[in-house]
Amino acid sequence: MTVASAAPAAPAVFEARGLTKIYRMGEVEVAALRDVSLRLETGELVVLLGPSGSGKSTLLNILGGLDTATSGEVRYQGGNLTDADEASLTNYRRHHVGFVFQFYNLIPSLTARENVALVNEIVDHPTAPEQALGIVTLDHRLDHFPSQLSGGEQQRVAIARAIAKRPSALLCDEPTGALDLATGIVVLEAIARVNRELGTTTILITHNASIASMADTVIHLADGRIASIDRNAHKLSPRELSW
Repeated sequence: MTVASAAPAAPAVFEARGLTKIYRMGEVEVAALRDVSLRLETGELVVLLGPSGSGKSTLLNILGGLDTATSGEVRYQGGNLTDADEASLTNYRRHHVGFVFQFYNLIPSLTARENVALVNEIVDHPTAPEQALGIVTLDHRLDHFPSQLSGGEQQRVAIARAIAKRPSALLCDEPTGALDLATGIVVLEAIARVNRELGTTTILITHNASIASMADTVIHLADGRIASIDRNAHKLSPRELSW
């Protein structure tokens, strides 16, 4: 009798082992991350939760190839980012990761469609701007300039621009930090839709504990360390969140 061997487990989207990040300012050392280890699976919506200075942005920047760890290892889909040279990291950021920040960074002289179309110049097979803006329900605002859009609409344009290059991971740093409650919920709905319909692994930084209820996995950081990792048995929709 032949016994079939088990298929090898698929590599995690992100796997970090013993990440430490120390910033040096003269003779002063500040530890932003301390021995952080985690594993994030394909298609997860992950919330990084913690107060200012807990290491959330540092961790996100290392996962996104915007910064490097002082020690430890980070892997993306099985490949080692820790030893990657700058050209490899540039290619990684360009083709595999989409970024959304608290401030929208749109070009004022370009329409929503044109802002999203900027990614056409850096990737080979982008999503059409009209389709990307449709995913965030802005297909009726294609030809409006940023000054003609609300803050929430501008943030959704930024999300459309990030997903137009078809990233495997969407990294969001306080995407609702500059928005009021109602507008923030609309932005969170757009992020949840991207995660659900495109299967994009999504990591969202927030200090708002209520937002954690929409995540698959919640990683609590404190003083540069992972304090706990929780998984939600039942996820709430953004409209169900209580702020």
